[in-house]
Amino acid sequence: YVSSAGMYQPTDETVFPMAETTPIKESAGQARFDAYAVEIGLPLVSFRPQYIYGPKANKHDYIDWYFDRIVRGEPLPIPGDGTQIVSLTNSEDVASILASPLNNEAAAIEQRFFNCGTDIQLSYDDVAKLCADAAGVSGYKVVHFDPSEVGKGKFPFRPTNFFVAPDMAKEHLMWGGAEHTLREDLPAYYESYKARDGPTKDLDLSADKEILEAVTA
Repeated sequence: YVSSAGMYQPTDETVFPMAETTPIKESAGQARFDAYAVEIGLPLVSFRPQYIYGPKANKHDYIDWYFDRIVRGEPLPIPGDGTQIVSLTNSEDVASILASPLNNEAAAIEQRFFNCGTDIQLSYDDVAKLCADAAGVSGYKVVHFDPSEVGKGKFPFRPTNFFVAPDMAKEHLMWGGAEHTLREDLPAYYESYKARDGPTKDLDLSADKEILEAVTA
């Protein structure tokens, strides 16, 4: 079953990267299904992916947010100081994790819950730099701000650290780890962004402008 790491609710005591023991939002639909499957005795193996990009991924918002602003010469309003850590996983690496229970079905069922993601970590500012490099832009501008005062606008990630550890998949399912890196994948991603008319599409930057006005007021 493909669940989501989005139901994790880290606390002040949470150690990053988040393990499968991190508190979850019990009312989330994925969590309720997990609990029901366990209750009725299904041989459940539930994966919790996070921030997927690449072939057949159905959401582009995470990386497009950066390119949308970089190619238009617009500032990138990034909450906090930009050092918060995130992990973005290529869909092909996600697929390899989803297939890994076949390496040890008994261990998969016994462990039951697995994080699904790369262990390659980047900061929000790192992602900005990599996207600018892929687009051939050197003069991009990042503006940091306090999200507790003005919210996070359209920024696609949480304003805090939010990344998982795939250690359980490596230990119990003999998953070999991610074969892709965002740095290597971004040039091809940028070409797909252009093919989707990313640089010319209509873009609402009103939320950005509200934040920038508040920061510079």
